[in-house]
Amino acid sequence: MALQAGVSVATASRSLRGVDRVATATRDRVLDAANELNYQQVTRALPEPDRPHTRTVAVIVPFFARWFFSTVTDAALSHLRAHDCDVLLYHLGSADVRDDFLTRIPLSGRVDGILSLSMPLTEQHTLTLRALGLPLVSVGSQVAGCPSVGIDDVATAATAVDHLLNLGHQRIGWISGRADDPRFEFSSSLERRLGYEQALGRAGLEFDPQLVVEGCHGIKGGVAAMEELLGRPGLPTAVVAEFDELAIGALWTLGRAGLRVPHDVSVMGIDDMDMAQYVNLTTVAQDVAAQGRHAAAELLRMMSGEANPEGGARHTLQATRLVLRDSTAPPRSDRRSGAS
Repeated sequence: MALQAGVSVATASRSLRGVDRVATATRDRVLDAANELNYQQVTRALPEPDRPHTRTVAVIVPFFARWFFSTVTDAALSHLRAHDCDVLLYHLGSADVRDDFLTRIPLSGRVDGILSLSMPLTEQHTLTLRALGLPLVSVGSQVAGCPSVGIDDVATAATAVDHLLNLGHQRIGWISGRADDPRFEFSSSLERRLGYEQALGRAGLEFDPQLVVEGCHGIKGGVAAMEELLGRPGLPTAVVAEFDELAIGALWTLGRAGLRVPHDVSVMGIDDMDMAQYVNLTTVAQDVAAQGRHAAAELLRMMSGEANPEGGARHTLQATRLVLRDSTAPPRSDRRSGAS
């Protein structure tokens, strides 16, 4: 195509991407050549001489349907589209799909920036993305050398455990999310589990593996995990779930077993998803939509070439807050002493 238009490859690329540094006549020759050759990239709208270049952003996300990802994606997309950006959305819902995508890497020449929404990435994946030389911002996980936004998952989990400790609980269970694939594990899961263990340690309590269970993602995972915990000796007086969906499943299982929350067992979640308030779940809230908007704004700033006075790889931590509802209370006096 560049040969047919009589220009260099670099000039052809800039013409197709709508970069301003190409003369109108030259751009027209490149577009004519591309159309004659049925070059597929011309499907992207190119700017008119008096119209600003429309930027395109690739948003890569592991799951669409799960609350965190759908909420952060919606907020980020709304912010990008409000600033006249086109968006290419890539759903990489498994390790195999992710690996194939990052082997083919169908982004070069198509997008002006990349938004990674909590994607589990290996070091090699990170190097591959950074080699594109495009602005890159991540949410919920950190990519070396690139800006990111998220919460302190260790401290967030510790806040949940500390609340129960302050109520007088000492036998506190933990329900963690089971990774769909060991190669596709989220760093937040490991960090929240660490926060649980650290909070117990600071209180002088010994870690008991019998109080820790795993559940697959979603409410059903919390149902199954709580059933497993009930089948073990020594029922905990309180349980923290890694995220709210697991906690809601635990509430259902406890009710079905004839146990009262919080009279018999207190239950806490993390995240404060929409449903949490309707089941009166005490939780630690994070503002997921704000993280999506922040990441999108940061990416827009980078694509505009604005310098970051605080450093290009800055990780922005957003605050979390304890939300008190009716699912937690001090342990019963007979449970406090260890009676079943």
